[in-house]
Amino acid sequence: MYNPKSHNAEEFICHEEVLASLEYAEQNKNNIKVIDEILAKARLKKGLNHREATVLLDCDIPEKNEEIFALAREIKNDYYGNRIVLFAPLYLSNYCVNGCVYCPYHLKNKHIPRVKLTQEQISRETEALQDLGHKRIAIEAGEDPVNNPIEYILESIKTIYSVKHKNGAIRRVNVNIAATTVENYKKLHEAGIGTYILFQETYNKETYERLHPTGPKHNYKYHTEAMDRAMEAGIDDVSLGVLFGLELYRYEFSALLMHAEHLEAAFGVGPHAISVPRIKKADDINPDDFDNGIDEDTFAKIVACIRIAVPYTGMIISTRESAECRKRLLNLGVSQISGGSKTSVGGYFNPAPEDEESAQFDVSDRRPLDDVIRWLMELGYLPSFCTSCYRQGRTGDRFMEICKSQQIHNFCQPNAVMTLKEYLEDYATEATKIVGEKLLPVEIAKIENDTVRAKVEENLTKIHNGERDFKF
Repeated sequence: MYNPKSHNAEEFICHEEVLASLEYAEQNKNNIKVIDEILAKARLKKGLNHREATVLLDCDIPEKNEEIFALAREIKNDYYGNRIVLFAPLYLSNYCVNGCVYCPYHLKNKHIPRVKLTQEQISRETEALQDLGHKRIAIEAGEDPVNNPIEYILESIKTIYSVKHKNGAIRRVNVNIAATTVENYKKLHEAGIGTYILFQETYNKETYERLHPTGPKHNYKYHTEAMDRAMEAGIDDVSLGVLFGLELYRYEFSALLMHAEHLEAAFGVGPHAISVPRIKKADDINPDDFDNGIDEDTFAKIVACIRIAVPYTGMIISTRESAECRKRLLNLGVSQISGGSKTSVGGYFNPAPEDEESAQFDVSDRRPLDDVIRWLMELGYLPSFCTSCYRQGRTGDRFMEICKSQQIHNFCQPNAVMTLKEYLEDYATEATKIVGEKLLPVEIAKIENDTVRAKVEENLTKIHNGERDFKF
């Protein structure tokens, strides 16, 4: 039986409820009365439940779809404005004992070079990321209790935070590692991680078990309940995601929203962010082997409907997607993107062509971070390297309270402006700096509080003169 407050995976992601929701959406996708009622609720900008959102996803009426896209853009602007947060992944190790059929790290892959970074190498990778301008990273590692134990992850986090190179510093380390125990999540929390990230890959239990035939990840229940254990351990910023292309997208969409509803119902805190990756080619993985791929228009509709259904959550698009695709999705709900990413182990410091052989997936947007920053500004966005909420204790329910009241811009706008100024002073090419210095006055003018605006202008002068790390 479906129960969003339950801590049993098969009750808060109830297969029968997903199917019933899909059937309801199919029956009402051309029902203008029902769609208008859902859109009226959505315009309150407080979100929708999974059934309501699935009806909008299935809607076949062109003029209603235009309303859906327009509303997604409006909600994105009200909650997150034109700010886009930048991050990069840092792959520590591709040793893995699982048999996931969509990932080249699977245990049976005997020709991919297995690499595990030493702490010295992690320091060099961190310096290389800082030299690009990054302040926020997501560490990644395969599941291998021998090669990648929790002690290795904790030591790596400590190393990353300790590296202060020139004017650089990694101020937020998010962690994307396999489902683990409450005890280990407590250790990660004590280590000062930002967000705990774990992709479900697919919420369909039968499909999940077939795609994860061997290894500890085969356990659907343990994996799906990981966020509950993380929350229990004190990690109140968690990030969800599915890998679109493995299962029918309508099923994944509805179940993903059910997971968000479960976190709200059980803990009072929904997902800090939602990622929407699509399966991509990598080493011995061919995405054409999976028959549930989605086209660009469907992908855009998914992003728009997630933004409407979960207006407070951050939405993430990685370099898996092309620049053109990312441009479209930025307008519909995405608030975070990676830039200058390497998905190979050791790919940032003195990268060589052979490093790509250890990549988890092919990168579509291969532009350097500086090109991405300039591109964002030319599109009218404000690139942000802000990590202040995490470091000021605005996490979990404290962050959600501010975000849901659409007040987060009171912190994010000034912090984004100051971190962009740091980037322009320390890392930008001359072409990017010219664009950025023209953008800053425009963005400063958006700060409504006179006192805050004056303080930001004062801090920008200090940044120009060499001081760093101001935050509200």
